[in-house]
Amino acid sequence: DLIVHVRDITHPETVLQKATVLSVLKNLNIPSHLLDSMVEVHNKVDLIERYKPTEENALTISALHGHGLEELKEEIEKKILTATGKKILTVSVNLEGPQLSWLYKEAAVQEVEVMPEDGTARVKVIISSSAFGKYKNLFPN
Repeated sequence: DLIVHVRDITHPETVLQKATVLSVLKNLNIPSHLLDSMVEVHNKVDLIERYKPTEENALTISALHGHGLEELKEEIEKKILTATGKKILTVSVNLEGPQLSWLYKEAAVQEVEVMPEDGTARVKVIISSSAFGKYKNLFPN
């Protein structure tokens, strides 16, 4: 799980709104690790000239103009991978072996780049640490 708090940074009560949201989350007994890993997003920064966030680690975006959305996506992906104990890896597999089939069953295959000259493929996967450990044991080379 991941909490993403998107704030309208132009609202005159934005600081009070943040305090209220945090209070509600604490009253809901949200686990502290979720509060600690929360992504804070300051939206509408295009409406404030030379905006700089005062909060450490706050991401700045303009949803209207698309500014900062790629960084937000990357941060969310990174936090979700951390929270789920998964990682993104690229592994080289022999196309004549069972590795690719195994990866499709045990991981989330994102991309396959076939190298026809040597009968291999570079496979980008999202995989848990335990599944990657099994992969290394089954296919040591």
